[in-house]
Amino acid sequence: MKTHIIILFFLFSVLACNNNKSSDQRLLSDSSGKINSLSIVIDNNLWQGEVGEAIRSALASPVYGLPQDEPLFSMSQIPPSVFSGFVTHNRTVFKIEKGKEANFVMAKNVFAKPQKVVVVSGKTNQEIIDLINSNSEKIIRLFKDEELKEKQRRIKLSLHNDKEIQDELGVSIKFPSAYRIAKHEDGFFWIRKDITTGTSNLMIYELPINSVKRNDSLMSRIITIRDSIGKIYIPGPTEDTHMITEDAYAPYLFETIIDGRPSLETKGIWEVKGAFMSGPFANYIIEDKLNDRLLVAEGFAFAPSVEKREYMFELEAIIKSIKIK
Repeated sequence: MKTHIIILFFLFSVLACNNNKSSDQRLLSDSSGKINSLSIVIDNNLWQGEVGEAIRSALASPVYGLPQDEPLFSMSQIPPSVFSGFVTHNRTVFKIEKGKEANFVMAKNVFAKPQKVVVVSGKTNQEIIDLINSNSEKIIRLFKDEELKEKQRRIKLSLHNDKEIQDELGVSIKFPSAYRIAKHEDGFFWIRKDITTGTSNLMIYELPINSVKRNDSLMSRIITIRDSIGKIYIPGPTEDTHMITEDAYAPYLFETIIDGRPSLETKGIWEVKGAFMSGPFANYIIEDKLNDRLLVAEGFAFAPSVEKREYMFELEAIIKSIKIK
């Protein structure tokens, strides 16, 4: 009898937990919002003053490697008095609370799912500003990672078949069906998508593992390699024209991780030698020791007279979906 009672109690507890979990899941609506769109919950007077300036300086700083200044995030200010209902459902929320103890909190799925929320509080403006400045890299990384995941989720809704790339390079990469493989030669892939004012492009190829070394001439070597690839595979609009690296602007170089492997990320401007064409590029060199090679994946956009942040963000999301077999 006691055994039966214990079993019934256990089953009741499990069912109660499951019901609570289901209830919690029902209470959280799906998050929404454009990619890289950030809700800033802050009083009007703080937004218009030095606290707002600190937020804009941290989160609206220019994206590296674009020909024109475009902010990391597009921000919408929301007074706390109207921050309720569907307004709380944005995927990324940055909230300022003045008059409370100085604190910095990062949370997820507070008002919707998936969602990332950052709350900065302080009794004075300076306390709040200091916390924003000292945690700006964490904040940017948190929000950008969330947006990359969302972009990759949307890309997966309609995928191009990457079997050719898997068979040739031993690499899976998730890119939308709107792209096409424009060129496939000797282990080199050029993948393109037509956009309103131009094209969005991907290149994937491999190099010997010792082609690039981390020394004083690293940047020069990266530029030399991509210029040689451009000369062979990416022709311009007329004969004897091809893609090169713009030398008027020094590219930015970062260390990153792709598919768990050390990688070099280079962002800069490309141009067509002998023609008036240019745009941003993001080049990733992935160290694949297991296969004794370097895998190179690059995204570049040609979109004159329009903003290019979202085109390059999509290309970054595609490249960061790479899985090496």
